Amino acid sequence: MDAGSFSRQPPGRTMKVRCCIVGGGPAGMMLGYLLGRAGVDVVVLEKHADFFRDFRGDTVHPSTLQVMDELGLIEGFLKLPHQRLQKMDGLFGGAPVRLADLSRLKAKYPYIAFMPQWDFLNFLRESGKRFASLKVMMSTEATDLIEDGGRVAGVRANTPEGVIDIEADLTVACDGRHSLVRERAGLAIEEIGAPMDVLWFRAGKRANETENLFARIDPGSMMVTFDRGDYWQCAYVIAKGQYDAVKARGLSALLDNVARMAPILKSGLADIKSWDDIKLLTVAVNRLPRWTRPGLLCIGDAAHAMSPVGGVGVNLAVQDAVATANLLAAKLVNGCPPEDELDAVRKRREFPVRMTQRMQVVVQDNIVRAALKPGGVLLKPPMIVRLVTAVPWLQGITARFLGLGVRPEHVQSPASAEH
Repeated sequence: MDAGSFSRQPPGRTMKVRCCIVGGGPAGMMLGYLLGRAGVDVVVLEKHADFFRDFRGDTVHPSTLQVMDELGLIEGFLKLPHQRLQKMDGLFGGAPVRLADLSRLKAKYPYIAFMPQWDFLNFLRESGKRFASLKVMMSTEATDLIEDGGRVAGVRANTPEGVIDIEADLTVACDGRHSLVRERAGLAIEEIGAPMDVLWFRAGKRANETENLFARIDPGSMMVTFDRGDYWQCAYVIAKGQYDAVKARGLSALLDNVARMAPILKSGLADIKSWDDIKLLTVAVNRLPRWTRPGLLCIGDAAHAMSPVGGVGVNLAVQDAVATANLLAAKLVNGCPPEDELDAVRKRREFPVRMTQRMQVVVQDNIVRAALKPGGVLLKPPMIVRLVTAVPWLQGITARFLGLGVRPEHVQSPASAEH
């Protein structure tokens, strides 16, 4: 086996698996669960010691709730602390708008569940422990690919016990928008672009504070708030590359503007003591024209980074995982399928990805750019927003696009007789 650059490094331990998944996010943990359930020998590598991150999407949409139901996990999942959202209301230049009404969906779970992503991922990890064929390795960071005659044959990784070579029939990159696996594989990215970045922070919430507003758009400012029960999670949108300029104006200037936009946050903003309490999310929208190489498949953000618009990133990743298991689980029992069969995942998922990104770009170009344009020009809701607000059945159409997506996937992968 050709280890490429590994020849200069001392040999480490070796393990062999049918499938090695790099990255323990929604795509990686869901795919690991599904393959473990199917009896495929699979390992998931997560470079951190836990799933807690400063920013991870936490909107679990009806499509993902349906998947959890199909797996028999929904009852335990909904026992975890979460909040539910059906009507997506906002203020656009001071005018009340309704962007979607999920109660109009003909779905078993017609709402968005707001749940910290680390709770979601921990739940999948705990639920998967009953599968002997699934192993999750925390604090394990992939550092390079193992290649054999032009075919990806696994990864080299650092663990707390030292270097390990994981030889795998199939390697799946689920390591996010900055995917090292994708980079090492030499897969080219098609950049689509985004006009914004996001400042992510939390503000304290008092027991008597309730508000159903989801989004606020003012001249030069845009913000989304999530009710997390005992605190408000806030996403303050800024123009792309303007973080240093915002920071130069001072923390008090930022917090004053936040309080002006959302007066309910005013008391809780006292919890923000310094810029260390505010995290920058650099927004990217891109996709891979090619998701595969022999022995390798990219899914989730590693294949297509989504804009925060609509909060659909987690759910697209889960849908990718379900489609991958549906198409490949039975075949993986006998080894890695050839590249053209791996590419069936892209063929299945590329259309919903493109359609969702197109919707996000339309919103970015027609709403976000206008909102973030300096100058304090009076903002009016665009005609389409006014129309959706005025016509309730249109709110059901936008809800379907957001909540279920273009091509929702259903669990069809096999369950091992042992389970």
